[in-house]
Amino acid sequence: MHYLLVNIICALTLSNTNPNIEKAQQTLDALYQHYATPNTCLLRENYPFDQNNKATYLASEEQAKRRNEYSYLWPYSGTFSAVNALLESTGKKKYRKLLENKVLSGLEEYFDTRREPFAYSSYISSQPLSDRFYDDNVWLGIDFTDSYRMTGKQAYLEKAKLIWKFILSGKDDVLGGGIYWCEQKKESKNTCSNAPGAVFALKLFQATQDNAYLKEGKELYEWTKKNLEDPKDHLYFDNISLNKKIGRAKFAYNSGQMMQAAALLYQITKQKSYLKDAQNIAEACHKHFFTHFISPDGQIFRLLKKGNIWFTAVMLRGFIELYQIDHNKTYLTDFQKSLDYAWHHARDERGLFQTDWSGTDKNEKKWLLTQAAFIEMYGRLGGIDL
Repeated sequence: MHYLLVNIICALTLSNTNPNIEKAQQTLDALYQHYATPNTCLLRENYPFDQNNKATYLASEEQAKRRNEYSYLWPYSGTFSAVNALLESTGKKKYRKLLENKVLSGLEEYFDTRREPFAYSSYISSQPLSDRFYDDNVWLGIDFTDSYRMTGKQAYLEKAKLIWKFILSGKDDVLGGGIYWCEQKKESKNTCSNAPGAVFALKLFQATQDNAYLKEGKELYEWTKKNLEDPKDHLYFDNISLNKKIGRAKFAYNSGQMMQAAALLYQITKQKSYLKDAQNIAEACHKHFFTHFISPDGQIFRLLKKGNIWFTAVMLRGFIELYQIDHNKTYLTDFQKSLDYAWHHARDERGLFQTDWSGTDKNEKKWLLTQAAFIEMYGRLGGIDL
């Protein structure tokens, strides 16, 4: 009798847990176990830790070669998005505490008050000055706005507004508008600063009802669509340089952020053209960033392609925003199947993820941002009933 009762209790407990949230929490635990640095809230860039690691995503060769104890801002900021996703999906106080006591405490190490307008630097501000990226700051602004909308904490809104001032300082009339990529090297205007710039402005509008943000959001969206959309497939090119040459790479986060911006504009304005834009981008992303896959046990679905996992996590934000409007499950179902498959095939014995969703290609070195991105994706889907 006792044995039967225990089994029933165990079965009920399992049925009440959210598998995605459980996986997000396990990955979060693995992240802090393997990337934390002693006596700080900061994190390492990679596991295993390599001080001589060269970052490939900076504008300055000299900065990329620095020996760094800690991660750059961009990978660190992934933990902000990840914990926000868990807080939004669960509403649990433990994630609010983690955000306040650890994530944001560490983030302030990157806050630069030596240059105006104030903003976040690509490396900790106790070290020599480092470049400041408009896109790095946009991602933070989006997260601070989301944190404000979840918690009502005024300090988060004030920080978002402060970041918005910095973003506007990177906008001018060259090429007819748009935001540059890097404050110190104003050589291109990139989708990764303008598409999320539109999302940031629209979220600020939703949080404040200040029409100035709506106006900016629309303008950034229209500028990006005019200058960087590939009209053949509705995906977005990476950047336009000042000589009007287009950088033609297509990354998941760029198109994903235009999808999210279009969905937000539809929610706000109810103009059907924005919904059509979002649906066209979603269909194109599904074709381009997923691949036909047959699992060893015979499941057939579209698996996410190997690549920058965080780009994929940002694309998911666009699919979720659209799903809230049209309730088309196709894309999120393939996301869920990809995440389920990766859990069993693309993780190592430490609970850290590879960048190949199928688990075929393996790499001993694992980037902080990859782990944060998986937490975010499991966290976000944990809040959706498919």
